[in-house]
Amino acid sequence: MTGEWWQYLVIFFTSVVICSFLIPVFLRLAFKTGSLSKIKDGDPPIPHLGGLAIVSTFSLSVLLAAFIEQPNDGLNNLILVVALALILAVVGHIDDMRTLSPGIRLLVQFLCAFAVWLLDEGVSISQIEILDLLITIFWIVGVTNAFNLLDNMDGLSAGLATISSLVFFAIASANGQYLVAALSLAVAGCSVGFLRHNFYPAKIYMGDAGSLFIGFLVSYLGLKLRFESPVSRSFVVPILVCLPAILDTTVVVFSRIWYRRSPFMGGKDHISHRLVKTGFSVPVSVSLIYAVSLCFGIIAFTVSRVETVSALVLVTLAFLIFSLI
Repeated sequence: MTGEWWQYLVIFFTSVVICSFLIPVFLRLAFKTGSLSKIKDGDPPIPHLGGLAIVSTFSLSVLLAAFIEQPNDGLNNLILVVALALILAVVGHIDDMRTLSPGIRLLVQFLCAFAVWLLDEGVSISQIEILDLLITIFWIVGVTNAFNLLDNMDGLSAGLATISSLVFFAIASANGQYLVAALSLAVAGCSVGFLRHNFYPAKIYMGDAGSLFIGFLVSYLGLKLRFESPVSRSFVVPILVCLPAILDTTVVVFSRIWYRRSPFMGGKDHISHRLVKTGFSVPVSVSLIYAVSLCFGIIAFTVSRVETVSALVLVTLAFLIFSLI
């Protein structure tokens, strides 16, 4: 891609339209096949096949890019990475239908993360190869699960995926990484198309198929950002973009371990639930987390463009903001 703005707009709006069109299709399919979730007794069942619309839309976008673009290593690797994301989506869908053990899900995630490393798409922030490998795997598995766990309130996971991918688009396009920018907009477009039906009160859920797929792609976008100097930006910037999701998951996991509960079991201990318990409505709670995510995104973009000392000040400010919240 040459990075023309009209191409970006086509990618984004095509993804939005296709996903918006597919959601009603999967809504009908869910009711026909009984692919429904029930949060509480007495609540109407909600279809959980929305993730399949996201997966289908993104896959179509990549196929379209493969037809338009001349074959190259970047595009070939992207197709392989999307294949890995599809594997996670299949695992997530099986889990949605008949519940897999956490061990099997984690094993597949680790294998997919290792495959990304084998494709030479991992981080390169140290001179120690094994350390870069471990960071790559930890990042992919961590962010993938973070977005999976964030799917605990209407519109939350897809909304943060939208914000994160739009920030990645801004950074990648400013860096001249046009393929990464296009990929970011495709993720954002799918998420926006889905959000129209997932805002409170949700008509459809993305399920594990969608949250694992989206989380894996967001983690990959973070890995693909490249900076000339300092190398630490390649590590700090993606963390800032995904920080609300990362910290929410960290708090939840350690909290459950502290109270001797399984980190893999569901619960009402996420930041979103804590906000609701303080008196905020579900839409307001989700909107507040959106706002925090947007603030971190702006800080991340600024860090990607300024000198080292200024970046350090901004990172410190970011942590202060989150601690106050």
